[in-house]
Amino acid sequence: MNKNELISAVAESSGLSKSDASSAVEAVFDTITRVLAKGDEVRLVGFGTFAVAKRRASMGRNPRTGEPMPIKASSQPKFKSGKGLKDAVN
Repeated sequence: MNKNELISAVAESSGLSKSDASSAVEAVFDTITRVLAKGDEVRLVGFGTFAVAKRRASMGRNPRTGEPMPIKASSQPKFKSGKGLKDAVN
């Protein structure tokens, strides 16, 4: 399912127009993104948790030359599914 299909499904199941459903889906994505950018997490009980994982700086190797090269520290978004979502899928 892509984003447009998700918007159509939300519109159909909620009775909203496609433009209202699009606004709602965009608002959810924007809010989750903003919260994660601040370093906080989003907990949706029964669905899952969106959080930020910190990766330390490390040394890697350039695949072409084999020379060592530094890899910068970074933050990575992660998602851990909740029990309700796991149960629904299984």
